Order: sequence, then structure tokens, then C-alpha cells
Amino acid sequence: MIPTIVGLEDIKRLIEVPRLIQAIEDGFVLYSEGKVVVPPVGFLHFDQPPGDVHIKYGYVKGDDVYVLKMASGFYDNAKLGVPVADGVILVFSQQTGHLKMVLHDQCWLTDMRTAAAGAVAARHLAPKTVRHIGIVGTGVQARMQLKLLKGVVDCRSCFVWGRDADKVRTMIEDLGADPAIQSWGLKIQAARGIEELVSECNLVVTTTSARKALILADQVKPGTHITAMGSDDHGKQELEAALLGKADRVVADSIAQCVDHGECFHAVKQGEIKEGSVLELGNVIKNPGLGRTNDQQITVADLTGVAIQDIQIAKMVSGANSKGDVRVR
Repeated sequence: MIPTIVGLEDIKRLIEVPRLIQAIEDGFVLYSEGKVVVPPVGFLHFDQPPGDVHIKYGYVKGDDVYVLKMASGFYDNAKLGVPVADGVILVFSQQTGHLKMVLHDQCWLTDMRTAAAGAVAARHLAPKTVRHIGIVGTGVQARMQLKLLKGVVDCRSCFVWGRDADKVRTMIEDLGADPAIQSWGLKIQAARGIEELVSECNLVVTTTSARKALILADQVKPGTHITAMGSDDHGKQELEAALLGKADRVVADSIAQCVDHGECFHAVKQGEIKEGSVLELGNVIKNPGLGRTNDQQITVADLTGVAIQDIQIAKMVSGANSKGDVRVR
């Protein structure tokens, strides 16, 4: 049996953002209900040149398929004039174990499902009235996080902060020319510093590979929600551990993963929170009373990326393929 190989352009045609956000939300619920088998994340690290590979895999019990995803980031690639990221998702039959489909997505599906998770977190944890959205970072994920908030958050103003002012300007220019942002009517401006961004914005998304806290506990005002995306590997940190201790709710996509290598790892290690106090996103989706209950609370979503997201987005593509919507290569 020869597997179907689907390239990036065909993959992009098959992803509908509203359906994707709902599929990722449903996946988090399945995960928290114990209906998903997800082994620990595999990591490969390289020094020369610097890079890392994340390996995630799993299946929904009783489903038709299981999924294995590999996504890499090699950070000197820009010097070579090639993309930093690459990746592939393999879809296998749960009945026979045979490889059914190869999704050569070049890491795009990983980026999309990560951005969709941010939209899910905002839907369930952001305050009802969002004054300004704050985006920390200037890379691909920073842009995608903002774009997928359209339709989820009723806000028309955004601040962006990054260490490189030129990259901030380029990001704002690129987003300003994006038809999706133009139709949103979103005003985007550069923050003079991260302190200004945190002070002005009550929905903040961090998307960096920082290894030292960027946002400190005493900078965050009541009523703020922060979605931290960057701490997806050991040693990474975007939020001061004391900030999680200050928060009224700390929500993890996966408690097991987040206490191993997310923002929760640092907070638990330093005694700012107890593992048992961390809520899981799927449970908050099912039981909204567990999450934000008023607009004065500080909430933090620690998202490390769970294989159920890869399973859900791969099923969206493979399901479309079963209808003959992509070309076999």
C-alpha cells in the first residue's frame, strides 16, 4: 500500500480556521477526559549548528488513525537563505499499522495548531472586554497568534514588543498589509518597552524562545490574561515564576508536560505554586466555572503543545483527502 503524499500548498487549502479552532478545543477535552494516548515528548538538540527537533505522537482511543509528528528548528538557517523550520506528519491506520498519508507541511501545521490553541485559551480565559492585545515576539508564531484571534476576541488595538526594533517594524508593516488584518480593522503599534505592553494590554501572548523571564509578576495588573507559548522545551522561560504564584488561575494544556518543561516547571520548582493547583485546559473548557469568573482575575495559560493538537489537525487534512480534495503525488 503506497501512502498518499500531500504537499504544503494542498494542505493549506484544506484548513479552515474556525473549524480548526473548534477541533483543537475538542481535542483538549478528549485529552483531559483520558481518551487520548500521548507518550512523553521526544527532543533532539544540536549545538553546531544550533537546532532542535520535537517528536510528538499518539492517538485517540477507538479512532481510525494514529499520528507521528516531527518538527525542527535550526536557527542559523537564515544565514543560508532557507527557512528555519521544517516538519512532517505521518498518519497511520489504527487497524493495520500501515502508513496511510505523509503530510509534508514544512512545520506549517504545527504553527497553525499552536496558534489555534492560543485562540482556544483566549476564548475561555480572556476577560470579556479586551482593551488591547499584546504580542511579545516577532516571529512566525507571533503573527499567527494574532491573526487567529480574529473572530475570537472583540478588540481593535494591538501592541507588539520584540528585542529587535527593526523586526517589530517589519512585522507591523507586514501585518498592516495583510487582508485579514485589514478586514479586522486592527490598529497595531510598537510598544516602547515590554513594561508598556504589559501595562496597556489585558490579553498578552508570549511567543519567544527566551530562557530568562521577560514578564515580571509586579508588572501584571488585575484583570490580565497571559498565554505563554514559548516554553516548549527544557530551559525555556518567558514568565517570572512569581507571576504564576500571583495568578488566580494557572491553566496548562497538559499538566504533565507543563510541570516538566513549561512555565509551570519553574513555578513548581521555586515553590510558587503546587502541581495540584494547576488546572488543565480541557477541564476548563468542559467546566467554565473552573476558569475565569470575573474580569479582575489574573489568569495564565501555559501551552507547551500536545500531540492531540497534531492528531486533530492531521485528521482534518486526511479527512478532506478521503473526499478526493487533494492531489496524490
